[in-house]
Amino acid sequence: MTPITRRMLLAGATAGLTLAAVRRRPRAQARLKAGWVYVGPVGDHGWTFRHDVGRREVEAALGDRIETTYVENVQEGPDAERVIRQLAAGGHGIVFATSFGFMNAVLRVAPQFPQVKFEHATGYKTATNVAVYNARFHEGRTVIGTIAGHVTRSGLIGYVGSFPIPEVVMGINAFTLALRRVRPDARVRVVWVNSWYDPGKEADAAKALIDQGADVLAQHTDSPAAVQVAQERGVFAFGQASDMSRFAPRAHLTAIIDNWGPYYVERCRAVLEGRWQTHSIWWGLREGMVQIGPYNPILPQAVVDEAERVRQGLIEGRIHPFAGPIRDQKGELRLPEGRTLSDEDILKMDWYVEGVQA
Repeated sequence: MTPITRRMLLAGATAGLTLAAVRRRPRAQARLKAGWVYVGPVGDHGWTFRHDVGRREVEAALGDRIETTYVENVQEGPDAERVIRQLAAGGHGIVFATSFGFMNAVLRVAPQFPQVKFEHATGYKTATNVAVYNARFHEGRTVIGTIAGHVTRSGLIGYVGSFPIPEVVMGINAFTLALRRVRPDARVRVVWVNSWYDPGKEADAAKALIDQGADVLAQHTDSPAAVQVAQERGVFAFGQASDMSRFAPRAHLTAIIDNWGPYYVERCRAVLEGRWQTHSIWWGLREGMVQIGPYNPILPQAVVDEAERVRQGLIEGRIHPFAGPIRDQKGELRLPEGRTLSDEDILKMDWYVEGVQA
């Protein structure tokens, strides 16, 4: 197991509470141990890095009322169950499992520790002491797909994919739909690396896509390898989960940024104040859980204005990432004009829109 990083701070219970005040509200916890389980390293500069930024924001916000720990590079499967159980048995009041593949492990461990709160990122199964939180990353992909449609010359976009699960498939589709609204003949070619974080495979996939004619790269993997290859080969790219512009200042057009901090602060505070409840939330640009990074100054102002029009339209509900008409890869009509896909249909998406080569 990789080392666990801990910060232990002590705090006394708030003095001066009257008996009546105690009876009027749930008993607050004096200090909380909160644990995070990461699928990758905290230095991946993407998915795990942004979750760890959120963990550090919890420390800054709650001070001596919180003690945080994390375990990084936890493989999805038996190892995840072992780590989650150890955290629960080790006095943690809340455990955040930050990968889709941790879901079943959380659900096996949670009944054994009914006093512990568990939160699972990107899953869909809840329990009395298990909550789910997810971000509408596909909204961000609608914005960057719009940009890609304006800047591509070849009409071929390369997409470095991790695993063909609904979370990734919906992002590819949202990107492609936005791309083809700007350039109807554009195509998106996907190369799967079957890993969330493998810089070598991600770089090889990026090179292969460029060799096939892609002049813009997108990704749903965690390292900055693809944007670095893009800069080396003179094409454009978008960052994933965090602002990756420092790795490729000429190639990096913008990034989808995951903003977990406010959510983590609120959920830890809810445990401390005795008001935590299970839920299943799916937040996006409107709530600030998904953000768009700074635009590269090389982008024409008209392209930035169009990207901002789309971003603002998504926030205000005037634009939907999956608005009909939508056809699939075979050209069959999946959604007629005037309709939008429901959240339920998006969350179980297992098909590709027209224009995707995957």
